[in-house]
Amino acid sequence: MVDLSYDLHIHSCLSPCGDDDMTPGNIVGMAAIKGLDVIAVTDHNSCRNCPAVLKLAEQFGVLAIPGMEINTSEEVHAVCLFPTLEAALDFDAYVYERLMKFPNKEEIFGKQQICNEEDLCIATEPYLLINSADISFEGLWELVEGFGGVMFPAHVEKSANSLIANLGFVPPDSKFRTAELKDLKKLHGVRQANPYLNDCRIISNSDAHYLEHINEPELTIPVRERSVEAVLAYLRGE
Repeated sequence: MVDLSYDLHIHSCLSPCGDDDMTPGNIVGMAAIKGLDVIAVTDHNSCRNCPAVLKLAEQFGVLAIPGMEINTSEEVHAVCLFPTLEAALDFDAYVYERLMKFPNKEEIFGKQQICNEEDLCIATEPYLLINSADISFEGLWELVEGFGGVMFPAHVEKSANSLIANLGFVPPDSKFRTAELKDLKKLHGVRQANPYLNDCRIISNSDAHYLEHINEPELTIPVRERSVEAVLAYLRGE
């Protein structure tokens, strides 16, 4: 077994709420400087900065997992991670077809920049990515699993855009085996109110929108080896 320091929920400059400095190169470079072992860039409803992130991560010696923070039809945020870039981009296309097509207004919501491995903006996304997709939380685990990936609900203790806040409870027939808390000090209360989480692995990611908010290498997960497959297996509860 090996313990990996992690941050599996980071937004790039493709998310309209992400700072313009959150380019693939800056994110990977900051993760390397901080000494993180594994990261995932998980933009709102998109995986299209993952190609540059994965290329740069290999150069910097950081393990990177392609992913997305999906916004479901119930406005529940969930992190979806995939074993390969191809699987992530296939899921991206699936979600994009079901995304509410509302034009982004950069002056209000922010830029949505797609970058290459040189941190040059090569395209912008015209439709607002923070809108909900026509995909329900019910069945999301199975949907992501069909692409070879794993899903966990994001920041479950938050008062907005979380599974508990938006649905009011954790569905008893849920399949996820890991949940994310932003503030681990709230873990006891959240578990008391939602017994399903007692049997879940709990992780805490940064949900960073600014470089300085990326996790320090203080939290770790135990995995069988340093690989994407081993991290996903841990998140599945294996």
